[in-house]
Amino acid sequence: MKAVVTKGLGALALVGAALGAAVALRDRPGGIGWFWGVAFGSVDQGPVAFSTLQRRKTPNDALVCPPWLCRTAVDVPSSLYALPADELRRRLVGVILAGGDSEQVATAAGDAGDRFVVRTRWMRFPDTVDVLVLPQGEGRSTLALYSRSLVGLGDMGVNRRRLEGWLSAPALKEAERGPSRAPAG
Repeated sequence: MKAVVTKGLGALALVGAALGAAVALRDRPGGIGWFWGVAFGSVDQGPVAFSTLQRRKTPNDALVCPPWLCRTAVDVPSSLYALPADELRRRLVGVILAGGDSEQVATAAGDAGDRFVVRTRWMRFPDTVDVLVLPQGEGRSTLALYSRSLVGLGDMGVNRRRLEGWLSAPALKEAERGPSRAPAG
């Protein structure tokens, strides 16, 4: 019996050491972040079109969007900001990248927005976040954000908390002016 327990503890220690090494390597080859890409494919899930977006059936995404743009349920309604679109975008990208676990994988061009792969701190789960900043005239703008997990059927609210955290950053909060409205015309 003692030999079985010793073997079991040895195997458990080996698994623990391997997991610890994978976490320590983070996104480098052999690391836990690298593993998610090998196991699930590209960690960048590609762009979304907010006007035709369909939410997932599993609770592992979060959406911030003006009601006139998204035709699906939102988690947090968009606000109107007293900033031109290019300044709101600059501030938002700065907030996103300041966290240190974000990588910009696409830059806004034309009607397409920015896209980021954001990883959770310890297990390095990769989430794709789409960002679209929309001019509202008279030096104002609004935004749409969609964060979705690559791994798992639930995210324990991580995607929503991430978006709410970004929106509460002082660089954005100080320019917030109430709910977003449909553009004129």
